[in-house]
Amino acid sequence: MPEKLKRGDEIRVIAPSRSMGLISEESKRVAIRRLEELGLKVTFSDHVDEMNEFSSSKISSRVEDLHMAFSDKNVKAILTVIGGFNSNQILEYLDYKLIKSNPKILCGYSDITALSNAIFAKTGVVTYSGPNFSSFGMLKGFEYSLEYFKRCLFEKGPITVRPSEEWSDDEWYKDQNDREFIKNTGHFLINKGEAEGTIIGANLVTFQHLAGTPFMPSFKNSIVFVEDDYEERPHHFDSTLIALSLLPQFSEVRGVVIGRFQRESGIERETLTKTIKTNKKFDDIPVIAGVDFGHTAPQITFPIGGKARLVAERDNLELEILEH
Repeated sequence: MPEKLKRGDEIRVIAPSRSMGLISEESKRVAIRRLEELGLKVTFSDHVDEMNEFSSSKISSRVEDLHMAFSDKNVKAILTVIGGFNSNQILEYLDYKLIKSNPKILCGYSDITALSNAIFAKTGVVTYSGPNFSSFGMLKGFEYSLEYFKRCLFEKGPITVRPSEEWSDDEWYKDQNDREFIKNTGHFLINKGEAEGTIIGANLVTFQHLAGTPFMPSFKNSIVFVEDDYEERPHHFDSTLIALSLLPQFSEVRGVVIGRFQRESGIERETLTKTIKTNKKFDDIPVIAGVDFGHTAPQITFPIGGKARLVAERDNLELEILEH
């Protein structure tokens, strides 16, 4: 388990997926200020602004930046710039012995799911699904995200995950003052039961890309977290979830936690419940949904490789992160 952060620690920002070149100067200033208010020293990798036709840097640049961040003894945590589509390009080029010998916090979400789960699978080092550097540039509606970031990465002890009061699905980075917030109806039950296990997963499509590779973590005694963005429609999500459930090791999964979907996806409570209920592979495991993670704001930070406890009963929904 990586050491927790404390005031005075250095946090290195890297771009293993899309480039810092996509982020506005305003968002960068806000993000840096927020991290410095936590007492952190913010530094940037050498190639963080490099950008090609795929809005990311070349593979060698991304690998070099990640290796430098893990090998630098002054760096205590690594924060990814933003998600994207191609962090899996670098997986086969990484020095996993170096990473295992220098365990430290790596945090990001979306496309970073491939990197986070691969590192855990190859080294046993716990990584984190949580805000990217770009997320810290959000002026309004970030308090809940910041609270769970601090709880998971600065503090020890179990974390009870409670629903946020409101959420947003707007393009906040286009106009920081014109925001729309929606009252949160909270977590909801799909399948009853109780489970305790190792957290794996996060962004479903990205996670599924690891199937059949050496970079997919073990499903043994796991609780799988899944979410997806606006590009996924109900039939896409259903198909990808079926593909995941058809993996031979899926029978070892102990529970499933589903994040919140963007409105444009059309994946709502009724559709999501039907998707799970019509797949017999989920019949005997607890499933809850509507949890604050994914491509809406705010979001929790949770450990890939950490431990969680799930209680899914009609009058009692509990999600607790036990080890992080």
